Order: sequence, then C-alpha cells, then structure tokens
Amino acid sequence: MNKVKLTSQGKAPIRCRITFLGTRKIFSTGLFINPKYWDSANQTAKPPNDENNHINTQLSLIKSKINQAFLFLQVQQKEFSVEDIYNQYAGVTLNIDKSLMDIFDLHIKKQEKLIGIETTKVSVAKFYQTQKHLKIFIWDKFHKKDYLLKDLKPIFISDFEYYLKAEKQFKQHTIYKTIQRFRQMIKLAVANDYIFKDPFLLHKNPKPKKEVIFLTPKELKELQEYKFASKRLEQVKDMFVFCCYTGLAYNEMAKLEDKHIEVGFDGFDWIKMIRDKTNKEIAIPLLPDAIKILNKYKNSNLKNNKLLPVISNQNFNAYIKEVAEIVGIQKNLTHHLARKTFATTILLYNDVPMEIVSELLGHSEMSITQAHYGKVVKSKVSEHMKKLSKKLNRKDKN
Repeated sequence: MNKVKLTSQGKAPIRCRITFLGTRKIFSTGLFINPKYWDSANQTAKPPNDENNHINTQLSLIKSKINQAFLFLQVQQKEFSVEDIYNQYAGVTLNIDKSLMDIFDLHIKKQEKLIGIETTKVSVAKFYQTQKHLKIFIWDKFHKKDYLLKDLKPIFISDFEYYLKAEKQFKQHTIYKTIQRFRQMIKLAVANDYIFKDPFLLHKNPKPKKEVIFLTPKELKELQEYKFASKRLEQVKDMFVFCCYTGLAYNEMAKLEDKHIEVGFDGFDWIKMIRDKTNKEIAIPLLPDAIKILNKYKNSNLKNNKLLPVISNQNFNAYIKEVAEIVGIQKNLTHHLARKTFATTILLYNDVPMEIVSELLGHSEMSITQAHYGKVVKSKVSEHMKKLSKKLNRKDKN
C-alpha cells in the first residue's frame, strides 16, 4: 500500500509486488483502502465488512492468477523472467524465445505426417536420435533441459562435437551425420526468423572419406560355390548372394513377393517396387544368378508369400559374419556390403555407366552414386587406359 499517494477521500492505492530470482515487479491492483483498515502483517483489509471483503476477494484472485501464470511458464520448461510472469498474468501475448527442442519438435512433427509420402520412419528416427544426443549433452554440460536458440554460439557446436567424439566415442561418419542434422535444424530456425545469426556460419563439418568395401569376383565366386551343412547358414548365404546380384536393401529383399516380379519390355523378368528410403520406384533386371536363387526357394512354402527365407536384419548380419569366417573371407560382411558388391563387382567392373548404376541403386541423386563409387570408376578408367596404351604400343611396333 502506498500511503504517500492518498486520494481526496483519504484512501491509498494497493500495489502488488512479484519477486522472482531476486528481481521485483511492482504494479497497481486498481484497489484503494483507508490506511487504518490495512493489516500489513497479513496483507489483508479488516475488519470484515462489504467493502473490505470485496478487497480481500480481489486480492486473492490476483494472487491466484499470478500463481497460475508462474505455473504456466514453468510447464513450458523455458527460461523466463519476473516480467514474463507479469505479462502472462496481465494477458499480454508473450514472445517466448524458441529453443533447440522446439525446432526439433516442429520438424519431427511435420516429417511424421510425410512418412510414406516423401520420407520414411527411419529418416525421422534419425532426427529423434540427434535430438536425444543434444538433450543429454545440454543436461550434462549446462544442467538444463533445453537451450534457447538465441543463446547458441559457435562454441556450443564445438563442445557438442567434442562430446560426440570423447564421451559417446562415435565414429567419424556418425559424428558427421549428427552434426549435419543439427545444422539442418539451425537452418530451419534461421528461415523461420527464430534466430538471426547462424552459429554454424564458420563451422566446418568435412565429410569423412569412406573406402568402399565389396567382394571381389573371386570372393563372390567362392561364396556362391560353398555348400553349408547348416540350413540356416545356407539360406543366409543365398540371401546375401541374391542381393549381390540385385542391389536390394535389406527391407526391400525382406518384403519381396511374386507381385514385385514383372516381365519387362525386353521379355525378361524385372524386380519393380517402391524404395522406402526415397519413395522412388526401382526397376532391376533379374540376372541369371539371382533367378537361380529364387527358383531354389520357389516351392518352399515360405511365410507370408515371401520369395526368400527372411530373418531379422540383426540376425542376418550375425549369421553372415559366421558365413564369412567359414568361407575364409577376410572382410566384415554385412547386408549393405552385398549392395556395394552389386554396384562395383557386378555393375561398374563390367562397364555399366554410372548413371545406370545410380538408377539401379535407387539413389535420389546422381551425386550420391558419384560420391560413393567415384574411386571405383577411376580405377576402371586406369585399367582401360593401360589396355589402350598396350594396344597403341603394338600398333607403333607394327
């Protein structure tokens, strides 16, 4: 109550004070009272009468609304000030700064609605994973549940990258992809005016050079010809070899049915299906070795009308390592290595042009194929040039 500013009726204005984190906000309640009726100790008007009861009721309502405003802001899990509490109480539209988790939530929510249209569950899950890594990092380093976009500095990115290397001990390629997705979210924030300065502006995230590992023609032949006593290992070998001759991703091989085999314009059988990762149709001609494997399981009464005896990807990769050990292949075999073998040993080493390789692999862009298999092409060019050189030398001698 301000006793200095009395009205002509001798009443003083009642003021309210909000204190939060050591900062005060004082504002007028719009109520007035004769100073002699004000109980400073209990912050109430007395004795009880109609006017004093009305004042006490209004003060209780103000206190309740302030508490509600505080709880509302607290639930948002963002930093706020005493001014924000007052504005929320007064019904002023708050301009709450967006946070890192906000921008991830916004992107993920939109992408979830596009699953099956222009993205996949796997792609969306990768953004969930990046968000999770950032949450843990923010809590470990700052003891916060979130971090405001406006407070992001280049040092935050460097520290996060170091955390992925030192604490998580991720491989360089995983770090590269995680930082790449983080950067994508910051670009989205800049585009939506949630942040005006890009903290990634001077940050470099070089793509790690990755050597393409695949089976050589000799290794593929040895694997194909080996007969396993174990039925399960024989089946896993067949599925792996089938993908070496088709380039199918694991989930594509797993759902392969009769409906996906069509007679093409050339009179030969083709695999035709929509690739999950790109939502793009792929059409792959069936090579003789792939047809042999399909015929092998033609009358096996497999589950759900599948063409191959599929097991889980995790079990497949475990069994294929056992297969490699038995055959004597000194490479870390995974299903994805079969796809790389298709691109290199089957296609590029047999002079299939890069643009056709890109089409058969179902890559969304030619640049993806070039980035992965450019070295293989250079090696093949070198072989051709050596042959040409020998040919020209023979001509010169003649």
